[in-house]
Amino acid sequence: MPIKKWSMSSRSGIKIPKLVRLILATGIIFLLIMSFLRIALFLSFNKQGTHLSDALPSFLLGMRFDLRDVSILCLLLLILGSVPALDPFRKGKGSRGPGASDHSGGSRRGGIPGGRVAIFVCGLAAFLLVFFYSVDFAHYGYLSQRLNASVLNYLSDTSISVGMIWQSYPVIRIIFLLIAGTWVITWLIRVLLRRIGRADIPIMSRKARAGWYIPVFLLLGLGIFGRIGQFPLRWSDAFGLGNDYKANLSLNPFQSFFSSLKFRHSIYDEAKVRKAIPVLAPYFRFGDMPARAGALTTRPNVVVVICESFSGYKSSMWGNPLNTTPFFSGLCRQGIFFDRCFTPSYGTARGVWALITGIPDVEIATTTSSRNPSAVDQHTIINNFEGYDKFYFLGGSTSWANIRGLLTNNIKGLHLYEQEDYTSPKVDVWGISDKNLFLEANKVLKTRTTPFFAIIQTADNHRPYTIPKEDQEEFHSVSVPGDSLRKCGFESDAEMNAFRYTDFGYQKFIGAASKEKYFDNTVFLFIGDHGIAGDAGTMFPRAWTDQRLTAEHVPLLIYSPKLLGPLRKSEFCSQVDVLPTLAGLCNIPYHNSTLGRDLLDSAGYTGKGLSFVYDPDQGYIGVIRDGWLYREQLKTGKEELVSVLNNDAAPPAILNGSVKAGMRQLTEGIYETARYMLLKNQKK
Repeated sequence: MPIKKWSMSSRSGIKIPKLVRLILATGIIFLLIMSFLRIALFLSFNKQGTHLSDALPSFLLGMRFDLRDVSILCLLLLILGSVPALDPFRKGKGSRGPGASDHSGGSRRGGIPGGRVAIFVCGLAAFLLVFFYSVDFAHYGYLSQRLNASVLNYLSDTSISVGMIWQSYPVIRIIFLLIAGTWVITWLIRVLLRRIGRADIPIMSRKARAGWYIPVFLLLGLGIFGRIGQFPLRWSDAFGLGNDYKANLSLNPFQSFFSSLKFRHSIYDEAKVRKAIPVLAPYFRFGDMPARAGALTTRPNVVVVICESFSGYKSSMWGNPLNTTPFFSGLCRQGIFFDRCFTPSYGTARGVWALITGIPDVEIATTTSSRNPSAVDQHTIINNFEGYDKFYFLGGSTSWANIRGLLTNNIKGLHLYEQEDYTSPKVDVWGISDKNLFLEANKVLKTRTTPFFAIIQTADNHRPYTIPKEDQEEFHSVSVPGDSLRKCGFESDAEMNAFRYTDFGYQKFIGAASKEKYFDNTVFLFIGDHGIAGDAGTMFPRAWTDQRLTAEHVPLLIYSPKLLGPLRKSEFCSQVDVLPTLAGLCNIPYHNSTLGRDLLDSAGYTGKGLSFVYDPDQGYIGVIRDGWLYREQLKTGKEELVSVLNNDAAPPAILNGSVKAGMRQLTEGIYETARYMLLKNQKK
């Protein structure tokens, strides 16, 4: 009777082997889930109001990226299932007849583990899918970027990272989602395996099965390759879609993460560095810099405030309707305010590195220069402030990102103050509040009788966006409708109020310091450690949003009401210019061995302001100069030239002429020279 069934079944049409059916069905399940998650990402983070029709190319390209990952899983199932002992549908001794199968896909008495192996592989794939996408959504919500290998940086600071995650995200719900999602997908595969195992399909010869397995193998190989042609589908193909949002939408966390792992080795090309010297010469001055004319002669104190996530478009100085930083905006009207300052890269560790050393941190995406043992020895202009006491104040711990190594190894006689050195209570993973950090620093500085150089690094404008209870009576949080928040660059009331709280901290600090003797002879410099990528709306040209300049654009203010008059400067400048500018202003001779410039020294620099930017996650390097942003994709060589002053397209004479060629040379020269300097800027 069973043989008769088979023969009837064989006449009903083409018979697909059970293993092939399992592979195809499993692939469809995973592909549908990944497509659904891309739609969820689009609906959750469509900050730019992109229409679904405009995003269609991203979805289509995204399916090709998803198909690559699904094909890898299916190919593994095919290879395992082709081994007789691991065939999930092989019948063991004592089975109930052809086509019968137990719940795991193996035999009841034969001990064949094929079904259990298939379920284990699919279960592991389900776990990885849910895990990667959970982290990816959190990563994108915070940085507007798909998950990439830079998250491995946090493994170096596990306790702080775990604390921030616990205080910022619904960890319990995420764990539940991880367990539930893995179980549901595994259950679907188990049900699928059981139903296919019970299907009435005739037994095939090895030759017949091979006639199916080989074409399926080739098709899966094509899915992994991604296209018909000489070169495979690459992550960089996503960045041909027009802007970073569409590119990120097309990627998935597996593609973006594992692609970025390739850039984990630090090297430089000395021949390129030598070639870059004449290109850089008109813009930078190296060697011993004497005290310059017009400098302050009072041996002023210096206080540098590194402002966490101080994005230009989110603050008041450029007209943000929410007016989040009215006090700081007032300071800018009283001091020397640089309104076109850019950090060389995104990230606090990279920002601190650039300020202290004067070198753009062009380390690969998976790490930062502060974590590189080969780069721990660095010259810094801070040491040229001879006779000055040196201080560094941080509300938490400098163990994070090996910043302690950078500071204590390179700044002579540094007095380092961390969380345990204060009487103020810890409020979250980042330590004491910024307000209390400022007040604690002021208590130390007001006792000094000799000149000092102090750095205060803030942290509250950062997840988990804590507003201390002790300040909630004086600082009043506000609530703004969601549409208004998003139009002004904010994702939530918590983020917006944390930004307002930073302004509250600046006000408390300047208020306290102005009552002390040191205030009148002190130069205060405020600068953001980095910006935050987001939609700048109509506050800035589209390049700020489309080319992610919001991630690097920050305020730079030099404030000293008794020593300096008000001035607003629109010269393009950078975080690396801070120390040369302060040394020149304070009449300090210094040795310049890196890429910073004295922004207040007009001799030989008129009209030569520039900002170098490096996006390690997207793989771009660029230079902003003369109103243009030139940027180049490191892996593909793709070039862009866009205006940062308006939304006008570059004319053909600019796109194809000497301007673009010169900016390309300058960009590549700075990048290669910075790579060299990271390893060759040792202390004297």
